Amino acid sequence: MITREELIQCRLEWGQTAERIAFVPTMGALHEGHLSLVRQARAEAGRVLVSIFVNPAQFGPNDDFATYPRTLKADVDMLEQAGVDAVFMPNATEIYPAGFQTYVVNELMAEQLCGLSRPGHFRGVLTVVLKLLNLVQPDVAYFGKKDYQQWRLIETMAQDLAVPVQIVGCETMREPDGLAMSSRNRRLQPEERRKATLIFKGLEQARQMFERGERLASPLIQVCRSLLDNDPAFTVDYVALHTQKQLTPITESCVESAVMLVAARLGDVRLIDNMEFNLAP
Repeated sequence: MITREELIQCRLEWGQTAERIAFVPTMGALHEGHLSLVRQARAEAGRVLVSIFVNPAQFGPNDDFATYPRTLKADVDMLEQAGVDAVFMPNATEIYPAGFQTYVVNELMAEQLCGLSRPGHFRGVLTVVLKLLNLVQPDVAYFGKKDYQQWRLIETMAQDLAVPVQIVGCETMREPDGLAMSSRNRRLQPEERRKATLIFKGLEQARQMFERGERLASPLIQVCRSLLDNDPAFTVDYVALHTQKQLTPITESCVESAVMLVAARLGDVRLIDNMEFNLAP
């Protein structure tokens, strides 16, 4: 673990070599999904730094900041075994010192999907990611595609604000039964955990329809949503079909590669997942 001052020193030392510096920002409670990002970073860069920071600015008043899992010792042990070069764990006052008042806002892509039900969430995400990128100054940063909207927003922020870092999206890691790996999964009760696989099953059914030639948005969305609506344990936030790059809603027919995105609650746990539907080039 390194302090902010040690981070600056590491960055100065690493900058004297030609090695690529990779960065994996996390909120801790690490699992195989996070480690897959670390492994990809390790394979593609000479130095790998991971941050752990549960960012209060991206949690709303009805979100689970207080109950978000925190497993710092286990996290650090896992990262050491994975061969990372440094772990940066700032506290809230280091990221948001007294008088902090500058935030990053996306005015289009953030105002939909999770942005509707979690107002201010992506403002907090983009602000902390930009600050961490400025502190670490990596050549490349890795983000999981499970948080698809977040990944695209960070990618767009880097492009719009000329942040000199390559943003890489990594494929979603899944449990053997298809459930997307998430730190929040450990809060599911046993019966909820069993039901949670319906999200993946719905996405898979929609993907199979797409591969058989279905291009209309409505039946693709309906086949996924009906599985969740028919189970009273779920409270569905959205099931939506959007273009992959710009996240433009698809209301009629797919004329370019798409992504289906789902958000739903099981008990007090909010789950998200997605699946890309690719048209042949």
